[in-house]
Amino acid sequence: MTEDPAAIIVGAGIAGLTIALAMAQHGLSVRLYERAPELTEVGAGLQLSPNATRLLGRLGVIDVLGERAVRPQAVALINARNLSPLASVPLGDAGEARWNAPYLVTHRADLQSALLERARSEALIEVVTGAFVEKTEFSKNGGARLHIRRDETVEDICTPLLISADGVWSHSRRLVRSSVRSRFTGYVAWRATLPVTAAKTALGDALAADRVTAFLDPAFHLVAYPISKGRAINLVAILPGEVPLDAWAQDADDTPLKKVLARANPSLGRLAEAEGARWTVWPVHEVNPADAWTSPRGLALIGDAAHAVPPFAAQGAAMAIEDAVLLARLLARTPDNPVHALAAYEAARKPRVVRVARRGAFNRFVWHARGPIALARDMVLRGRSDEALMADFDWLYGFDAEAPEHF
Repeated sequence: MTEDPAAIIVGAGIAGLTIALAMAQHGLSVRLYERAPELTEVGAGLQLSPNATRLLGRLGVIDVLGERAVRPQAVALINARNLSPLASVPLGDAGEARWNAPYLVTHRADLQSALLERARSEALIEVVTGAFVEKTEFSKNGGARLHIRRDETVEDICTPLLISADGVWSHSRRLVRSSVRSRFTGYVAWRATLPVTAAKTALGDALAADRVTAFLDPAFHLVAYPISKGRAINLVAILPGEVPLDAWAQDADDTPLKKVLARANPSLGRLAEAEGARWTVWPVHEVNPADAWTSPRGLALIGDAAHAVPPFAAQGAAMAIEDAVLLARLLARTPDNPVHALAAYEAARKPRVVRVARRGAFNRFVWHARGPIALARDMVLRGRSDEALMADFDWLYGFDAEAPEHF
């Protein structure tokens, strides 16, 4: 890149790489700074619903991701106590026909690798690693001056627009909000991956390797789905708890997790104890989507930096991807007036993300229900048709963030 970029992006995760690609698609040059010296992604599996995959497809990312992603045939809800089926939401061909895009599950690192490969193929994108933004100063006339440290040197960079995609513990959030810290929800997420054979040995027919399966219990919920070309099963168990640090993928004593799963059903206990199941844990944090996302001085927060939503609706990555493509399109419409684009972006996106956050809160309540509420839930779910179950997701999966009515 020989000219000054139209924007500086901080953070090379899913949100940062997606908006870099989306802006380049509209002819806008960007420079992306990532603090880590190498781009590696923590975590394991990731669900990409049709509202995300349609956008990634237009950016050429789905083609690069290729067979590393798996196309599940359904989302199955299972009673964790007796392993009886409650409901199954069709995906596969039926879902793609209804929502005009596939539902995919993949390893998070595979998606980030595909995004990075696409970004490095674009002349309008420059990716700089091992760079930390130490300080940001805004001009009265708009634009930012960044003090960027790389090794022992500090470089001053000026930009008309700063886009912060630095995640749930964002350093840039303080520049637009008085309340900057994320909030611990009281839940923790335990994650592991297992070979398909080991997972099937533990759970038998209760686990199908071609679908997303959610086991529901008052004390937890456990989600299992295939990744890595279908060779492995990603496991995520979410339950109340605490961990010592605000950091991803911590090692901790997994005895409490194993006891909770075994107490619900011996098969789930065997799954937790399966050979090769190395459980890591992280705290589930949230960032209030109702607070400010942008500054008229030339700053936008996207993804978890703006509105980290707990994983109860499996929409964290999708919301970041929607943010990115919409903001890029708005910036392309008014390239000489980014402030106008920022205001339009925040106004357009907030109602959508707030609604998704509310759906996640509803899922958490229903999935962890007990007593009469759980009995009523099971009865309702078992009585619903495929059509009714799919219709519940039309507003979510059928949404196109680039449709004209959204900006």
